[in-house]
Amino acid sequence: MKSAIANLVEQALKDLPEIAAAADEQSLQVTVERARDTRYGDFASNVAMQLAKRVGRKPRDLAESIIASLPASELIDKTEVAGPGFINFYLSDGAFHQELGAVLAQGNQYGRKAPQESPRVLLEFVSANPTGPLHVGHGRHAAYGATIGNLLASQGLAVEREYYVNDAGRQMDILGVSVWLRMLEATGIKVPFPEAGYRGDYIRDIAASIDSASFTAVSGENVVAGLPEDAPTGDKEDYIGALIDRAQELLGTKDFFRLRRASLESIRDEIRDDLQEFGVTFDRWFSEQSLHDDGQIDEALSVLRERGMLYEQDGATWFRATDFGDEKDRVVIRENGKKTYFASDIAYHYGKRQRGFDFLLDVLGADHHGYLARVRAGLDAMGYSGESLEVQLVQFVTLFRAGKKQQMGTRSGKFITLRQLREEIGNDAARFFYVMRSNDQHLEFDLELAKSRSQDNPVYYMQYAHARICSVFRKLGEKGYEWDSQLGNDSLPRLSENHERALMSSVSRYPEVLELAATNRAPQNLVHYLRDLANDFHTFYNAHIVMVNEAELRNARLTLCAAVRTIIANGLGILGVSAPESM
Repeated sequence: MKSAIANLVEQALKDLPEIAAAADEQSLQVTVERARDTRYGDFASNVAMQLAKRVGRKPRDLAESIIASLPASELIDKTEVAGPGFINFYLSDGAFHQELGAVLAQGNQYGRKAPQESPRVLLEFVSANPTGPLHVGHGRHAAYGATIGNLLASQGLAVEREYYVNDAGRQMDILGVSVWLRMLEATGIKVPFPEAGYRGDYIRDIAASIDSASFTAVSGENVVAGLPEDAPTGDKEDYIGALIDRAQELLGTKDFFRLRRASLESIRDEIRDDLQEFGVTFDRWFSEQSLHDDGQIDEALSVLRERGMLYEQDGATWFRATDFGDEKDRVVIRENGKKTYFASDIAYHYGKRQRGFDFLLDVLGADHHGYLARVRAGLDAMGYSGESLEVQLVQFVTLFRAGKKQQMGTRSGKFITLRQLREEIGNDAARFFYVMRSNDQHLEFDLELAKSRSQDNPVYYMQYAHARICSVFRKLGEKGYEWDSQLGNDSLPRLSENHERALMSSVSRYPEVLELAATNRAPQNLVHYLRDLANDFHTFYNAHIVMVNEAELRNARLTLCAAVRTIIANGLGILGVSAPESM
């Protein structure tokens, strides 16, 4: 609907030579927006105000000329100039009837654009460290990323979803030694557990699930001999580092890495299961360790070196990030010869482009606010546009139970897992509540509201609208009626009440909302729309009897109800929420 009106305006501009020339010179993009108040039309455009100065005319006069040149259209009932030069468009009833017909004809494809082979988009999200179960904060990343993927796909984009498994580096050593100490503990060997270790009960569960015979044939004296003091009297990083060295010494590097790998796989498998049960799946699970094993980091650094983008200073190797707008140059190889996390990051993103993806979208935690500039600098330096990378940051989640804030921390083991949340409130409420707010806003998650079965709970309110419509159609037979969709479509002019027209208008907005939500990476736009649509339906349903005796009016209202049901189901599906037929 919106694009159709924009096309009418563009045709009008072409019929006004001096305006057409000015529009071409300015590369004018005709803007048409939904009116905020339907008393002043359904759509409005400020095109006259954009062009007035260029052509030397008053905006209102220019708006009148544009209106006079608009092609005749069955979509438009009337147009008028408002304020300083806005053009207001009032849609005809036929425009809404046409849109209802499109909804029913296209079904779950309504509002979606035809699939494209390019550009290829790689969406990376969640990518939580495999050092513990997913907690409620990770759940927000999962819900947001999965919904963004669905929105982009609805616009025809070729989207692939990827989880980056952080299975290299010190946190894997800490995981391995934490599991090892719990194994020793289970055999009666007591070693002071490190402050910097992972403490959750899941560590004991992993230790119990692995055959420990080859990992516990050591004495407690050999484990603790000569270890430095842990916090608070000593340094916790020195203590955990010494324990890691001791584990490799007593077990051998090969067996320690075998234990590390088994611990990682246990957690990774649980993460995968959690996400699948949450309705979140990935096309690929990409291992950070593979960047090291396959030489991808060395390859990326070689490209930078060949382009003169690396230099040596203070025994380290630096990337000239400031040449590409970053605030400072970045170390890629430390003085000890170890490659930095940043080296892995740029190699990973270089590899994404090498794999043929045209656009990269990363969903990251709020603590990655400086990430975009430096990785874009790396892409620019390696010959790919930094603008091909977009980063969306997801803010933290605060969970409230009966008004009391719940504390969380992975190292301490005091956290509520995503699985526990899902078991308490259900997938639907979790998926919905996670995307109710903009991703750049902190989310206060009210458990009591999410569990309530009342109209105060927005997901319940929307699902109830869908179930209510399904109930209407189930009861048709009890009344001795059938829905005649053809008669209903032909009788749509009978829908002349304000509530009916408001509901038809809401239905027609769906394609625009999808496009805007995808473009702005804003699932909350879809949430707010569905809430408004459900509200408009409930208002209509409470004010009007659907199953009236008169066949034309009854079938017209049933057709309207069927369209609303389709839109709610489609929209909830994109959010990863079910549309129950009964409640």
